Amino acid sequence: MTIEQPWYKDGLQFGCTQCGNCCTGAPGVVWVTAEELAAIAQHKRISIGEMRILHTRLVGERISLREFANGDCVFLDPRTRGCTVYPVRPAQCRTWPFWNSNLVSEEAWDRAHEKCPGMGQGDLVQLEIIQDRAAVIDI
Repeated sequence: MTIEQPWYKDGLQFGCTQCGNCCTGAPGVVWVTAEELAAIAQHKRISIGEMRILHTRLVGERISLREFANGDCVFLDPRTRGCTVYPVRPAQCRTWPFWNSNLVSEEAWDRAHEKCPGMGQGDLVQLEIIQDRAAVIDI
């Protein structure tokens, strides 16, 4: 019995260009855990209460970071297009672009690549690392 390998079995190239494109766009969600909220609050030197009230919203029973009307994440600096909480960014952000929704097919990867200039360039990320990142959070 042979186990079918994913289409990206030979790895995928990715090198973050820090363009900020993954931090903006159509309305969506950036899921955050209680631990991630605490880390962001500590990084921003604000209370958990302030963090929750000003920077998050409830979506169903889960918590997401807020976004501005233009689709920018609340932590995306509009001037530099950089993340203001980069060292403590949520798992969803840390694992981009290796989300299950992007890895489901080459076509899905190519659609994501249209918005992300770092995909297809930079270091070759090996299959095991891709699978580890995809397993962190199901997006």
